[in-house]
Order: sequence, then structure tokens, then C-alpha cells
Amino acid sequence: MSKILELREKRAKAWDAAKAFLDSKRGGDGLLSAEDTTTYEKMEADVVALGKEIERLERQASIDLELSKATSNPITNEPTRTGEEMTGRASAEYKKAFWNAMRDNVSYEVRNALKIGTDSEGGFLVPDEFERTLVEALEEENIFRRLANVITTSSGDRKIPVVASKGTASWIDEEGAIPESDDSFGQVSIGAYKLATMIKVSEELLNDSVFNLESYITREFARRIGNKEEEAFFVGDGTGKPTGILNATGGGQVGVTAASATAITLDEVLDLFYSLKAPYRNKAVFVMNDATIKAIRKLKDGNGQYLWQPSIQAGTPDTILNRPLYTSSYVPTIEAGAKTVVFGDFSYYWVADRQGRVFKRLNELYAVTGQVGFIATQRVDGKLILPEAVKVLQQKA
Repeated sequence: MSKILELREKRAKAWDAAKAFLDSKRGGDGLLSAEDTTTYEKMEADVVALGKEIERLERQASIDLELSKATSNPITNEPTRTGEEMTGRASAEYKKAFWNAMRDNVSYEVRNALKIGTDSEGGFLVPDEFERTLVEALEEENIFRRLANVITTSSGDRKIPVVASKGTASWIDEEGAIPESDDSFGQVSIGAYKLATMIKVSEELLNDSVFNLESYITREFARRIGNKEEEAFFVGDGTGKPTGILNATGGGQVGVTAASATAITLDEVLDLFYSLKAPYRNKAVFVMNDATIKAIRKLKDGNGQYLWQPSIQAGTPDTILNRPLYTSSYVPTIEAGAKTVVFGDFSYYWVADRQGRVFKRLNELYAVTGQVGFIATQRVDGKLILPEAVKVLQQKA
């Protein structure tokens, strides 16, 4: 942790130096010479590199902490049964049977245990402990799941009631009739779309007791599924996939249209900030591409303070206008007509997980090459249930 803090302080100092250089080298027209531009971009690249190294160390520290947790407690008295015995997919028997089946160590006992979680297509629902691990890994890979409201559904579409318009109070004369003013309600329906991926593993690795099959599958499935989910949650068109927060239909509202197709000004960022109603700003965050952040780093407010401020505390993101800033490669870069900056309360974007991720083992398909395939599928949908809660900045067409 001391290393992370040291890097954060170093990053803050590097950014202060970059700002000072930028201010000292600007000419009367506010522009830099070609040589000074190259120097500044090198200083800015160092700030970005330090930020990425901090993120890597924080992820490493989080993993180390998880792996260092005790797996058992010492027995200090006569063993007794404490707590409720886990049953179904949470049972130790089912977990053991599941991974034995994945390794093809199948016996009659294993088949009986796996009856707890078979599906109609011959796949096995993952044991409870592994499913929770997979969800945690998805959150590491997918920033959207950390910001959105994630729910779990069992079957059918999930109907979400939404207030379309609100009633008002009225001043009335004594003994006057009170006018009716009812709220009107709409409804958003969240279903489930199928997301799938496949991994091939050699038979030698499967039979090697040193190879941690559970860890490998968890990590690789999380990376693939997490990336594809995040892409859909941002730019999905709702056809065979979730409706993205930047989609023209069902996405966030355009708060500001930039005057330029290739640049963003300070006033436009401020206009975007205040285009969002005050109650939503309390929990709002900025999300944009790394390339867009690079362009915004040079912007100052009326007091000469740069809009972008680096975080100096572990576990906290950088900020713009005192609101957290997150990056995603799936938010478009600055170009004509692109929606480049998202600002809003992402808790109004609902991610619906259909219960039960399914894994299947393919024994014969790759037998001639000495490999075994593993398929993972999950059903998920996502929608912004209140468009006014998220505003976007769109470049000039």
C-alpha cells in the first residue's frame, strides 16, 4: 500500500509539473510551439502511465488480500455441527461433483450429485461458490457493473414501473374544489439475451493436478464476458443484446452538442454538468474514453484550476468538477457526431442477470487434436429506466 501511495504522490507532482510547464510555455495566442507540445505530451504520457501502474497495483493488492484469507480455522475444542448445512448447488458434494465432471473424473456418485443442477440442454448450473467468484471477477473487468443497479431475475421479463409525469399541488380558495392531479406511470421491460464463449484446454493440462482449472476458467470467462457486456451496456442497440446507454433509442439524453466535431471546450463541459438535474448530480459520474480525457486535461475553470484532478488517495478515482471520472474504451473517441462524454447517475441503468450461468464440456468436438472444449453461457439484459438521469455530450455532426 505504501508503494501505491508513493506512486500517487509522484503522479500528483508530475501533473503539477505538467500544468506549470503548460502555463509557462503558452504564447499570447494560447498555443504551444511544436517543440513544447512534444515535451508536454511526454509529461502527460508519464502521468497516464503512472495512473495505469497504480490501477495494476491496486488490483494486485486486492487479489493478494483475497488469496491470503484463511481457508480453515483451528480446532480448539470438540468438533460440533455449527450453522446450517449447505444443500443443493451450495453443497460441498455438488461443488466436488461439478469440477470432477469438468475434468471428466465422472463416477455414478458424481452423476447423482449433478442431478441437482442439470438444464434442459445438458449443461450443468455452476455451484454457488463458483458463481459468486465469477460475478466478482466480472466486476473487476466491467466498470459498468460497479456503477449500475444489478438485479437477478428467475424467469420471464422483469417489469419495472416508472413515473412518467408527476402531479402538482395547487392554491385554492376557501371551500374551493381541490383539482385532481394524478401521477402517470410507464413501464420498462427487461428480458434476457444470451451471451456465450468457449475455451479449449489440452487434455494434458486437464490431467495435470498442478493446473488450477477453476482459477483459469473463472479468469478467462470473466475477461471475455465482462468486455462484451460492457460494450453492449454502452453502445448496444437492443437487437439481440442489451440497450446501451449511448443508443439513440432508450439511451441517455443529449445534454450538450459541441460546436466542434474535433474538440471540447470548458463551457461545453460545464453546460453538460448543469444540464443534469441537481438531484441526479449528487451521485453522478463522468465516463469517457482515455483519448477524450487527454483532450480535457488542458481545460481550466474561471479560477485557473484545471478541470481534471488526479486522485491522491488509494481506491478513489480521478475527478472532473469534483465528480468521479471513469474510463472505458467503449465510449467513442472525439469525432464528428460521436457521443464522447457521459455524465449521470448510473444507478438508473439496470442490469438484469437471469439466474444460473451454464457450463458445458465438449469431449468429442476437439478429440482429434487432444483438446477439450468448455462453453459458458449467461443470459443478461440492461436498460436505462430513466433517460433524464444520464446526459451525454455529442460532437457536432
